[in-house]
Amino acid sequence: MYFSREMQEASLKLSRKWEDNVQKSLKNNPDQKARFTTVSDKEIRRLYTPEDIKDINFAEEIGVPGEFPYLRGNQVTGYRGRYWTFRMFSGMGSAQDTNNRWQMLLREGQTGLSTAFDFPTLMGYDSDSPKALGEVGKCGVAIDTLEDFLALMEGIPMDEVTTSMTINPPATVLLAMYCAAADIKGVPLSKIGGTIQNDMLKEFIAQKTFMCPPEPSVKLISDTVEFCTKSVPRWNTISVSGYHIREAGSTAIQELAFTLRDGIEYVEDVIRRKGLNVDEFAPRLSFFFNSHIDFFEEICKMRAARRMWAKIMRDRFHAKDPRSLWLRFHTQTAGCSLTAQQPYNNVIRTTVEALAAVLGGTQSLHTNSLDEVLCLPSEHAVEIALRTQQILAEETGVANTIDPLGGSYFIEALTNEIEEAAWDYIHKIDDLGGMIAAIEKGFPQMEISEAAYRFQQQLDAGEKTMVGVNKYATNSTHPLPLVDIDEKVSEEQIKRLKDVRRKRDNKAVKKSLDDIRGACKKGDNVMPCCIDAVKNLATLQEICDVYREVYGEYKDPGLY
Repeated sequence: MYFSREMQEASLKLSRKWEDNVQKSLKNNPDQKARFTTVSDKEIRRLYTPEDIKDINFAEEIGVPGEFPYLRGNQVTGYRGRYWTFRMFSGMGSAQDTNNRWQMLLREGQTGLSTAFDFPTLMGYDSDSPKALGEVGKCGVAIDTLEDFLALMEGIPMDEVTTSMTINPPATVLLAMYCAAADIKGVPLSKIGGTIQNDMLKEFIAQKTFMCPPEPSVKLISDTVEFCTKSVPRWNTISVSGYHIREAGSTAIQELAFTLRDGIEYVEDVIRRKGLNVDEFAPRLSFFFNSHIDFFEEICKMRAARRMWAKIMRDRFHAKDPRSLWLRFHTQTAGCSLTAQQPYNNVIRTTVEALAAVLGGTQSLHTNSLDEVLCLPSEHAVEIALRTQQILAEETGVANTIDPLGGSYFIEALTNEIEEAAWDYIHKIDDLGGMIAAIEKGFPQMEISEAAYRFQQQLDAGEKTMVGVNKYATNSTHPLPLVDIDEKVSEEQIKRLKDVRRKRDNKAVKKSLDDIRGACKKGDNVMPCCIDAVKNLATLQEICDVYREVYGEYKDPGLY
């Protein structure tokens, strides 16, 4: 950022005069805290001035929207041409239950679907597995076979509405079901659009839903990238996720650094394993960030993420297609910031976090419901959460101009500081041999654990505040109606599963599973075999059990 010598001298003179006044004021009005920090414990100075951004080259480091380094956004007109996608994360009970919620949200103005699966589905087990006992449909929708998936998509125009699926170890199976469902409904694969999370590295780092070890897990992910690049061109093949890293207790800088380094690992693997040119697949990579309660830190994190990824793709991978340089991301407000105490406060938290995501330039947004800390969201609570986005978009004026906080001394300085610290982490992981090697050494896991412990210590000591928890707590209660999934959901789901097993052609199922087994052993792409298998009504667990058999099961070294 260019400032003339006269401007700099005038600024310094004003700053010195202001500092003198501050020292006088502090005698009568001392600071309320010994340290002023972000929620991630990054120290924030009292005032930011032109001196803090005097070395910024505007053209190279800030620029304009739609141009490198994309700090101010990928789209040249920002939200003026189109709002971010209102994509509420939804899943509960049976496929029909979730379809009903989806239909309600679409009627109320949601513009994209997002799928929450139950725990057995997330882990690659069928609803009648002993490991699924008590969990069927409880934290999301239960999907065992293609028939469940077809019920989930009933009445959904798959060539018009994009769908996100938050699934990781069994991602190949759920993507196969989506492709098979489209084919059955007569929708060409070239017309379907959506995103599959498909990010196992962050599972090893933070969320801990495991199936196979890291190396074969990444191989399966590269299979989906290769398949979609050739056959499903509108599909986002990976949603490289920082959200769960942050939910596990990381700082904003750790979330940013570990997420981008995971992205690097995936790009390297696809190039090495599949021989694809980076520009063939990089435009369909996407990201997923947490928008936490520290308003300015989150905005700066998102701006820094775009600039860093553009530099990574240009300088590290020599991408030529501008779309390869775009960091496109979905955002979810911070689940870990919600409190069971005084739950109506969560509406305010979610609003602030959503505003930060919008000012940070997100392409897609989920706003948490006020009751999510207690149960699956009620219809009333999820409507409030959706209306929060609609009010931000259509009443507040925040979409009128692009990157409205750009140029702020504080915003630009903090963006630079966050980026610099994130680069330090990325270089450290490079030195360790990459992200898989770093995970095997426990590096990111330990960094997150220590950050979470520090934050909890600060909460316990009152250095950080959670309103209604360690400050302004009261004994009064405001009971909420809790959503409860009836045990009949499990009984009916298991009955449907058994009916499918009785009526299907089990010889065709066996052959399909043998084909997947062979592809795994030979290193071939499993996706065509998976699509055939789900069309033959092979179950989720039957396919995942082949993966476990061939690749082995991963055990977290921290637990054994």
